[in-house]
Amino acid sequence: MRPLGNRVATHRLRGLRVRLVVAFALVAAVTVTTTGALTFREARTGVLQQSQDTVIELLRTQVTRLAPELVLPAGRDELRRFAAEVAGAEPTGAWRVLVVYRGQEATSVPDDPFEELTPALREAVDSRSATVFQRVNRADHTALVVGMSVAFTSTVSSRWPLSGLQVFLTVPQTTEQAYVDALVTAVERAAVPALALAVLLALLAARGVLRPVRALRDATRSIAEGRLDTRLAVDGSDELAELSHTFNETAAALEESVAELRGMEARARRFAADVSHELRTPLAAMSAVTDVLDEDAAGLDPDTATAVRLISEETVKLARLVDDLMEISRFDAGAAVLHLDEIDLAESLRRTLAARGWTDTVEARLPEPDALRGRVDPRRLDVVVANLVGNALRHGARPVRLSLHEGGAGGEGSGTGRRAVIEVLDSGPGIPDDVLPHVFERFYKSDAARSRTEGSGLGLAITEENVRMHGGTIRAANRPEGGAVFTVDLPLWRDEPTRDGPTPDELTRDELTRDEPTSEERA
Repeated sequence: MRPLGNRVATHRLRGLRVRLVVAFALVAAVTVTTTGALTFREARTGVLQQSQDTVIELLRTQVTRLAPELVLPAGRDELRRFAAEVAGAEPTGAWRVLVVYRGQEATSVPDDPFEELTPALREAVDSRSATVFQRVNRADHTALVVGMSVAFTSTVSSRWPLSGLQVFLTVPQTTEQAYVDALVTAVERAAVPALALAVLLALLAARGVLRPVRALRDATRSIAEGRLDTRLAVDGSDELAELSHTFNETAAALEESVAELRGMEARARRFAADVSHELRTPLAAMSAVTDVLDEDAAGLDPDTATAVRLISEETVKLARLVDDLMEISRFDAGAAVLHLDEIDLAESLRRTLAARGWTDTVEARLPEPDALRGRVDPRRLDVVVANLVGNALRHGARPVRLSLHEGGAGGEGSGTGRRAVIEVLDSGPGIPDDVLPHVFERFYKSDAARSRTEGSGLGLAITEENVRMHGGTIRAANRPEGGAVFTVDLPLWRDEPTRDGPTPDELTRDELTRDEPTSEERA
C-alpha cells in the first residue's frame, strides 16, 4: 500500500494534468465555436444576399420587359397571364407571382393563397416605389418574398408616377438552406479534430510542466526524509527553472541551518554529560561526608544541626539531578539499552512498592502471581512505576491506586499482540488543561512556586523515554470524578533489545552506558 503522502502528491499531479487538459479543451472549444459561428454567419449572409440580389434583379428585368405589353386598365385574365409570364422567368418553376391592380388579384398558380405575403410587406409596397423584400419562415420551409410597384415607364423609378400595378414574388429558399446546412455540418466536423488536437497539445504541455513539478515533489520528499543534500537540476530560464533554483537555495540554507543546530545540540549534550560526569566524584565525597555528619547531628548545637541537615538534603537532591541528567544524556545519545527479561509483571510492581515503603500507602489492584508475564527491562519498569506513583503521592491526593491488567491486541513489535496496561491514579485536583500537553516535557513545572521543590523536572521525561524504548505509549489525563490518571501501554513480548535514537555524538559512551538508577520524581 502506498504511503498517504505519495497518494496525495500523485493525486495533485493528476489533478494538475486534468486541469491543463480541460483548460486547453475549453479554449479550443470556445475558439472553434466562436470561429465557426462567425464563419457561419458571414457565409450564410453571403449566400442569402447573393440569392436575394439575383432574384430581385431577375424580377426587375422580367417586369420591365413585360410591363409595356400590359394594357391598363386590365381585367383579371390579363393580370393572371401577366403573373404567369413573370413567373416563367425562372426555368425551374420555383417562382410564384401575385399581381395586384385596383383591388383585383391574380396569381401565376390558380387558387394560390399566397400565405407568405404579410400585411407589413403589402403596406411597405403601398407606401414606397422601391423594391422591398422579406424572408418568411414557415413550419416546413423558408421563403423570400419580394414586392414592387410598377411605374408607367419601362424603368421602375420614383421620378415617374406609379401605375397602380403591384407585383409580388415568393421564392422558396431550399437551395440556400441546403448550403447553410452544409456549413453547419462542416463546422461540426471541424470541431472534433480541433478538440482532439487541443487535447493532444494539452497532454504534451502537461508533460513538459509536470516533469519539473514531479522532480520537485520527489526532491521535497527526499528533503523530508532527511537527505538534505538533495538538489534539482536547473534547466532553462522560465518560471519552473526559477522555482528549482529557489528550491536549491532553500535546501542549501536548510542543510546549513540543520548542521549548525545539530552541532549545537551535540555540544549541549556533551556539556550536560561532561558536567554530570564531573559532578559525580565530588558528589560522592560530599554524600559520604553528609552521611557522617547526619550521624553526629544529634550531638551538635541546634543551628549547626539544622545547617547539616539542610546540606545533606540538598546534596541528595543534587545527586538525583545528576543521575537524571546522566539518564537523559543516554537517551539523547542513543546509548540507552534494554536488558530484557521475562518476568512476572505483578510481582515486579509489588517489589517496587515494597522497596519504597508504599505497600500500605498505595492501593494495588494487581493480578494473581504468574497471571501476566512479559519480556521487559525490570530496572526501567521499576523506574516507570516509581516515578508515576511518586508523582501521585507528591502532587495528588490519597487514595492513590496502582492497577495492572491485560489490554487488547497491540501494535507493531508486540509479538503475540498482547499488551499490559498499567494505570496510576490519584484523588487530587487533577492536572490543569493548559499543563496536560506539557507534562512530559523536560524541566517543565506548571507552578512557579514549585521551582524550589525536590523534583528535577526530568522524572516524567525519563518515564516517557523508558516506555517508548519498550515500544509502548504513555498518556496523562484527568478523571471525570477528579484526580489525574497516567496510563502506560506496553507490549508483553519483544524479541530483540532496542536502542532509542541516533548513535552517540561527541559523548563519552563508557560513562553514558553505565546503568545508574534515576530518582522517582515528577516534573
